[in-house]
Amino acid sequence: MVAHDVTADALARARAAIADRARRVADFPKPGIAFKDLTPVLADPEGLSAIVTALTHGCSRVDLVAGIDARGFLLGGAVARELQVGVLAVRKGGKLPPPVIAIDYQLEYGTARLEIPADGIELVGRRVLVVDDVLATGGTSVAAARLLEQAGAEVIGFAVIMELAGLGGRETIAAGLGDVPVHSVTLD
Repeated sequence: MVAHDVTADALARARAAIADRARRVADFPKPGIAFKDLTPVLADPEGLSAIVTALTHGCSRVDLVAGIDARGFLLGGAVARELQVGVLAVRKGGKLPPPVIAIDYQLEYGTARLEIPADGIELVGRRVLVVDDVLATGGTSVAAARLLEQAGAEVIGFAVIMELAGLGGRETIAAGLGDVPVHSVTLD
């Protein structure tokens, strides 16, 4: 586990890197939306390092990190290395060979599916931290947690770079999963 003072310092450095390097894109992905692109922050070695360490802030007794498709893969692997645990990719439907454990869930514009391997990874009783880049409405996060719980894991928290506070993701997680901690490096 990374020491609390180290992660607290990383939080400050990560927030500064996001403020300095994130790119605002007007009217993307549709008119009226101001998209905050984290790509320049993650491409910067110091920004990436600060974000990865900041994502581990408050984490304890983690057995496995689950990264949500696709940007969560990048972050999940790095966070797992920082915590000295393994990583599991939570994939979009149809990307893994069978057998899989799957869950279908509602999006604001339709349905989607998440999958994990049904064989080769023992998840029963493992404490899993779920990592992604952005927490928006929370639907994908709740689906990922339910998928992991279906496989026997215990989801002990969520860690994201940016939480879009106005979209209610934290509330969706609380309503769907109860008192599961959500750690966001920054709010937008």
